[in-house]
Amino acid sequence: MPLALLALAIGAFGIGTTEFVIMGLLPEVAADFQVSIPTAGFLVTGYALGVVLGAPLMTLLGTRVTRKRMLMLLMGLFIVGNVVSALAPVFGVMLAGRVIASLAHGAFFGIGSVVAADLVAPHKKAGAIAMMFTGLTVANVVGVPLGTHIGQSAGWRTTFLLVAALGVLGLVGVAKLVPEQPRAEGVRIRHELAAFRNVQVLLAMAMTVLGFGGVFAAITYITPMMTEVAGYSASSVTWLLVLFGLGMVGGNLVGGRFADRHLMPLLYVSLGALALVLGLFTVTAHNKAAAAVTVVLIGALGFATVPPLQKRVLDQAAGAPTLASAVNIGAFNLGNALAAWLGGLVIAAGLGYTAPNWVGAALAASALVLAVISSLLERRASTGGRIVAENIPEPAADSGNIPDPASATVTARH
Repeated sequence: MPLALLALAIGAFGIGTTEFVIMGLLPEVAADFQVSIPTAGFLVTGYALGVVLGAPLMTLLGTRVTRKRMLMLLMGLFIVGNVVSALAPVFGVMLAGRVIASLAHGAFFGIGSVVAADLVAPHKKAGAIAMMFTGLTVANVVGVPLGTHIGQSAGWRTTFLLVAALGVLGLVGVAKLVPEQPRAEGVRIRHELAAFRNVQVLLAMAMTVLGFGGVFAAITYITPMMTEVAGYSASSVTWLLVLFGLGMVGGNLVGGRFADRHLMPLLYVSLGALALVLGLFTVTAHNKAAAAVTVVLIGALGFATVPPLQKRVLDQAAGAPTLASAVNIGAFNLGNALAAWLGGLVIAAGLGYTAPNWVGAALAASALVLAVISSLLERRASTGGRIVAENIPEPAADSGNIPDPASATVTARH
């Protein structure tokens, strides 16, 4: 794998840390701003919606510059957003800082996925994408637990200042390691948008929204769930997030390994198992050991879907992959926003801190249904193509006529 993938992974590490660390700090942030836990959950929802809106917007703006320069600009935006969050005097400013940082998220992973795929041979594309996303998963093993610990001991504002420093490191990594590429010529918005006429692209994005949304329905509220239901202390949440991150790393690597060869079967298994495990989490959350194992499985199964879903979008939108790739990253976060909102609703309705797990199970099961539909449609289209090919009549026997050269030339040109 090229060294440039390391730079992309460094940027992904910083982005992953800021995206997920807020979950371990929700009680501290809520207490500081004197808001409820469901209201503090808007910091997750707002970030996710910012990714959804920022992914296509920033990607289209990025067509005017080289991919490397755009990646650097995105990291600069990420740094600014985290500094604003760290210095926020009121909750609204904190939310604004989260949104500013989120604008860089989708485009960075979208453009980065295309760059990563272009750096390797066709049969290694999913592995290269997974390598970049390894930075995101490792953030959950190192960055998020460490940030949670620092936030609980030294204040959550310190955590976000350190996240901004990670952004600086990512910016330097992109500047030093990502090769300069010429700006794509002839890129038109209409051409990029044409990919969204493909029903398979839309189905893949819908699977992304629902499948990964299932993960976030549970993980967004993991702190109150583990402290109020499982009986863990607040300091133990750090280690639970480490376990979640280890599951993510393993699932991401497995997904990258098998997505190039068994993409759809991998989605069937991972989405089906994810729905089952999320449903069981409602029960296992009442036992410390069982809850810890379940957290690992949710991370592993959730991130096993990331490389295959991202690769499927790239494959189906081969003519205009950059925007489709970025929008699919936005789809991950649309699922996050939807799940965090729905999870907050069921908690606010008095159904308890484990209720979001049922929401997640339903979302993951819906994604599995869409995966089956997508596969059936693809198989039907393939079968139809073969039938048409088989019904084409054989060319007539050579009658001995000599074709006109001029006519043959015109035909060849067409």
